[in-house]
Amino acid sequence: MGKYVTNKKDMNFPSVDSLQQVVNVVNDANAALNDKSRMIRESAIPEVVGGAVGAVGGGAISFAALYGAGTVGLSAAGITSGLATAGTLVGGGMVAGVFVLAAPVAVLAAVGVGVASHLKNKQLRQEKERLYKAALEKHEAIIRALKNEANASKERIEYLQGLNILLQQAIKDLASDLGKSAT
Repeated sequence: MGKYVTNKKDMNFPSVDSLQQVVNVVNDANAALNDKSRMIRESAIPEVVGGAVGAVGGGAISFAALYGAGTVGLSAAGITSGLATAGTLVGGGMVAGVFVLAAPVAVLAAVGVGVASHLKNKQLRQEKERLYKAALEKHEAIIRALKNEANASKERIEYLQGLNILLQQAIKDLASDLGKSAT
């Protein structure tokens, strides 16, 4: 078994939105399994089957630091003295104070982006796992349906075969992203 793919450029499905095509195939397979009279023309994807948070908190911290460091609050004199006081923390003056007070915004924004990215990537992986299992189940059910419906119409058999091919590809692509060997 391989490793979960973490580089978006190497993923078959780099976002939750990109998984919609697999959801459509799994849903269509489910509908086909529940309705033995369903054909490609009733499919929701006939062409496919046929074609096989942190910056806000950082801003508040900087604002509070500017207000508290100033001699007269948020007046012009208060702001300049506050910036100068903050600037002395790094051996500079008022201009350096701007960067000192902007640092919490930048740092907390970066932390916020990092946390959001981590949660988004965790959600993506979980959705891939869920769809992988669903695709495997539907693939096995479609194979059983092909055997059980051997005497069905040619159009029905072609529909099930098309779904089978799409499910096989979805399983292969999801397995690749998840670092699993396709079964």
